Amino acid sequence: MAEQKDLDFTYTTIDKIFRLSMGETGDYSGAKYDGDFSMCLEDAQKEKHRFISDSLNITKGSKVLDMACGWGPFSNYIIKEKGATSLGLTLSEGQAEACKKNGMNVIVQDCRTVKPEDNGTYDAITCIGGLEHFCSIEEWQEGKQEKIYSDFFQTLYNLLPVGGRFYMQTMTFSKNMLEFKDISLDAEKGSPSHVLALMIAEFPGSWLPYGPEMVIKNAEPHFKLISQSSGRLDYIETIKQWRKKFRKFSFKKYWLYLSLVPKFLTDKEFRHQVDVFKISPNKVCFEQEIMDHYRLVFEKV
Repeated sequence: MAEQKDLDFTYTTIDKIFRLSMGETGDYSGAKYDGDFSMCLEDAQKEKHRFISDSLNITKGSKVLDMACGWGPFSNYIIKEKGATSLGLTLSEGQAEACKKNGMNVIVQDCRTVKPEDNGTYDAITCIGGLEHFCSIEEWQEGKQEKIYSDFFQTLYNLLPVGGRFYMQTMTFSKNMLEFKDISLDAEKGSPSHVLALMIAEFPGSWLPYGPEMVIKNAEPHFKLISQSSGRLDYIETIKQWRKKFRKFSFKKYWLYLSLVPKFLTDKEFRHQVDVFKISPNKVCFEQEIMDHYRLVFEKV
């Protein structure tokens, strides 16, 4: 799995910029437009939260574990709209501190290490974008990817009652995925080879599952699939809206951009990260169907 330092590289670095652009509890995962791209981003994200909450049967008093909680948008929704209680998990120190400042119960912990003896069991569990970080390139090359997912579903099994539900959404590799040997930062800028290399630079220590089938297979025999849908087109629109918000002017945000210039000049990895924001390689990968994005609802059997 991507280590804490890897995810801090991506998420803690942009913590302040993100909150200045998206709000204190903004959502950094694909929204749910369902083809209605006239919706504003905030409404599409709220529609996603409503869909997840309804799919997991979350009601007043439900105890929910929000794995890979980010800046806490889903926890914030179910606490305020449903009267549920939530514990959020993240590997980003920046995200955890921001969530705590906004009154949410969030701790820095690896999702795969959670046990019932830590804080008991849960009525429902979410993992919105977390699975993308569970398997490293090295682990994939060593043939460990499927076992990592199988072990994770065993962890979920231990945390839920029979009939308890788990929601996840994750990027996956799709039909136009390249051979690993063809991925290079030295390739022509904007080419599939180059944008995939930028994706790896943005999310060090992470490798995606090969389609939803890989995830569903490794959920068995502990879980049955309740629903599956692709959010690829929704994610493309989400990224378009993010780019607008990151570029929207404010003195505080642009002063922060200026403060990063020395790091840009001295840190090669950070320059790659800036390239990521300029190109949005995940958007290109979705458009070219190198990657897809799926929403999956499971139920413990």
